[in-house]
Amino acid sequence: MQIDGTAAIVTGGASGLGAATAAALAKQGAAVYALDLPSVLADAPAIDGVTYVGTDVTDPAQVEAAVAQAASGGAPLRVAINCAGIGPSARILSKKGPHDLALFRKVVEVNLIGTFNVVTLAAAAIAQTDPLENDARGVIINTASIAAYDGQIGQVAYAASKGGVVGLNLPAARDLASSGIRVVTIAPGIIDTPMLATVSEEFRAALAAGVPFPKRLGLPSEYARLALSIIEQDYLNGEVIRLDGALRMAPR
Repeated sequence: MQIDGTAAIVTGGASGLGAATAAALAKQGAAVYALDLPSVLADAPAIDGVTYVGTDVTDPAQVEAAVAQAASGGAPLRVAINCAGIGPSARILSKKGPHDLALFRKVVEVNLIGTFNVVTLAAAAIAQTDPLENDARGVIINTASIAAYDGQIGQVAYAASKGGVVGLNLPAARDLASSGIRVVTIAPGIIDTPMLATVSEEFRAALAAGVPFPKRLGLPSEYARLALSIIEQDYLNGEVIRLDGALRMAPR
């Protein structure tokens, strides 16, 4: 599928993986609608071809309005990429007591329910576009994590939410096949995003040393390039792709 001349939605589009992906799509000629929380958009960089839309992905009304805006901009909406997510850590039992249920619920709500909300509403709009070759209409890319497979100590909420995204992938691809919409998930490893900006260089070096090859942190631009490749490869569907340098996480 060609990217040029289409519209695309990217959640979490103001920073990290989302910002890199939004910029890459715009560079390829897409009209990009970058969804993120209004509080985050205040610091978002101005990028030609990217329109920022204040949106809470867990709010159906806000997502529906954002999808409607993207679908009515003049270019057919054919791409939706879910990068929005949070990753607080807490153990099931710690010195502070049991894991806070509200925190667990919040992580699942943003990472899993928010993803499903965007998948559902974006798919409804993409399904209304004119079919391309082989009745293709578009593609949805979700973001899981290697924590879905190798969750570490303190990642119970995050790993559970991302495991849900992995579990969502194949049935979503099968559900949307009749509408000509592919679904693919990327499971990144340790990517150099703003979430890692607050840790020390020593800690970053230790993280990089644990990656089999190449021994470095991943880059948001690498996620973006993989997303572009997925969009263009029409036979790639229902798959979860690990982007992690062959890393398998230790317990801690």
